[in-house]
Amino acid sequence: MWAPDIYEGSPTPVTAFLSIAPKISISANMSRVSIVASYGGTLQQIFFFCSIASMILGALAAMAQTKVKRPLAHSSIGHVGYIRTGFSCGTIEGIQSLLIGIFIYASMTIDAFAIVPALRQTRVKYIADLGALAKTNPISAMTFSITMFSYAGIPPLAGFCSKFYLFFAALGCGAYFLALVGVVTSVIGR
Repeated sequence: MWAPDIYEGSPTPVTAFLSIAPKISISANMSRVSIVASYGGTLQQIFFFCSIASMILGALAAMAQTKVKRPLAHSSIGHVGYIRTGFSCGTIEGIQSLLIGIFIYASMTIDAFAIVPALRQTRVKYIADLGALAKTNPISAMTFSITMFSYAGIPPLAGFCSKFYLFFAALGCGAYFLALVGVVTSVIGR
């Protein structure tokens, strides 16, 4: 629950680093462990539960936010769940989808946090202020919109491809409930 406060209070480059680096590091370490040693059914159920909890928390908590950076924090929480979906499967397809998901998530996050300082310069602090951005800075408005649509998983953007691979990997390993929760929370997060 500290993530939205940290995102709001820290400088944007620090926030971008905190959003990307830990996810890449944890995913790399967990992938390395899963390649070296296989994990049992109980540990896989724990991963399923953590993935589901993260997706639900990220989708539902972001709905009540009014500032620009705070929904990005909740989206980060939700994307941890989406990325962990690939790891939870314990298959090669799951790990491949995890790597694709991490790469696309990092690209989207870098883009989003490159636009946030430009928003701050134009005095956009709240989500309600974004309506005037199309009139004052249409390029930033269009770029930010495309990035947010990609975060939401709107086809044919990269975020949709990432979620598609992750949910397809979950279906491939028989985690139908995990894929269903992922699709539902993705729709709620929109």
